[in-house]
Amino acid sequence: MNDKSLRDLRTERPQAPPKVEFPCDYPIKIVGTAAPGFQAAVIEVVKAHAPDFDATRVVAVDSRNGRFQSLRVTITATGNDQLQALFASLKATGRVHMVL
Repeated sequence: MNDKSLRDLRTERPQAPPKVEFPCDYPIKIVGTAAPGFQAAVIEVVKAHAPDFDATRVVAVDSRNGRFQSLRVTITATGNDQLQALFASLKATGRVHMVL
């Protein structure tokens, strides 16, 4: 690689992430400690923010040692405000470690 190509790499600006067009199907991964009632608690919060959410489509995956559980849900997102409120409510349960 020559100096010119290195200089070009340093001056390139990162591209802005694509914007989401609402409404849309929005997949969310929710990770928490595997415990009785975890999935039910998450479903209750998700339904409060996305009333048309289909709880039968939740995919639960336990960690290798069974300590954690991830839940994959898909909602019909209506806007950023809805998503931020949902994420905040999930974290406020005290049972959710991470929302992706």
